[in-house]
Amino acid sequence: MALALDVLLWLIAGAWLWTSVKWALDLLAVPLLPALDEPPAGPLPRVSVIVAARDEAERIETTVQRLLGQRDVDLELIVVDDRSVDGTGEILARLSRDDARLRVLRVDALPDGWIGKCHALQTGGAAAGGDWILFTDADMWLAPDLIARAVRAAEAERADHVSLFPHQREVRLSGRVAGLLFSMLLFGNAAGVNRDRKRAFFGVGAFNLVRSEAYRALGGHEPLRLEICDDIKLGLLLSRAGRRSRAYVAGHDLEAAWARTAAELVAALEKNMFAMLGFSVPLALAAVTLNLVLWGGAVLGPLTGRPAGFAAALAWLTLALPASRISVAAGWGWPPALLAPFGFPVLPLVVFRSMWTTLRHGGVRWRDTFYPLEVLRRGRVRWP
Repeated sequence: MALALDVLLWLIAGAWLWTSVKWALDLLAVPLLPALDEPPAGPLPRVSVIVAARDEAERIETTVQRLLGQRDVDLELIVVDDRSVDGTGEILARLSRDDARLRVLRVDALPDGWIGKCHALQTGGAAAGGDWILFTDADMWLAPDLIARAVRAAEAERADHVSLFPHQREVRLSGRVAGLLFSMLLFGNAAGVNRDRKRAFFGVGAFNLVRSEAYRALGGHEPLRLEICDDIKLGLLLSRAGRRSRAYVAGHDLEAAWARTAAELVAALEKNMFAMLGFSVPLALAAVTLNLVLWGGAVLGPLTGRPAGFAAALAWLTLALPASRISVAAGWGWPPALLAPFGFPVLPLVVFRSMWTTLRHGGVRWRDTFYPLEVLRRGRVRWP
């Protein structure tokens, strides 16, 4: 029994150490978005920005004004008012009268076989006239030169797709800890596309910039019509088609008001995490169990008084090292990174809650529309 316990604890120590090293290397593979050393030469790149907005009256005006403030691009802004009932349409109509670059499209009814946001993005994408299309969210704040820098980076890398990691603003300590852990998971996929790894894919709803020709060759958002994680799966479609993607960190040049606390992050990811696992119950349960065993073994390891137990705990604490790189770069300092190992149970909690809620309700409710689980399973995008 003692030998079996030692073997288990050494395996847990090895798993934590491997995770820390992998995450550290993944972070190194995702650089900051390069600055513009000089203004673009020749014609400005033509970029269509697509925003799907539903009941965003509180923040849509600020978002639109910041987007219209982009420089060094020939900008077209298309905001799709997706069945809003809170005055979003009136605000957009007023803003469009003041700036001809803003086009407002209204969706009054959702067609069968579509998720609302995916249909709104398809509507906007079909009307886009730019050489590049940027899909972004209604709560995003962009630095004035961000789009021009992303286009320049894409052209320099001969990429058809660029995604940017945003900075979370107005986040409390618990939200920072949980956000660090979730970000480190995503950096693995981002590093994969930057290394041109086969079958790697990535996407971020906050900033998905895609070459118009590549997007239309995929059929737009039509293949993603029933995808909860349409932003990530857009990257999958592009990778599957042999298109190159790149991922960068935008820092404070791309800010989102998303989840201020750990509890808000768990709630925000309720619809996403089970979908990211393909709505597979065995896979979700395996992920939850494995993560809890690794965390529990590290926390309880020192209580055994055995060297393997202390090794498991020390290896677990090394998670603070890769977390510190993100936390310090975000201006959050060291405390969130030092607490990251202790916040690790948030990740299996997110997975379990997402699975449990989806199964209990028999589907996902999003933007006041219910999507049955069997329909979502049939419509998900996968590798052939």
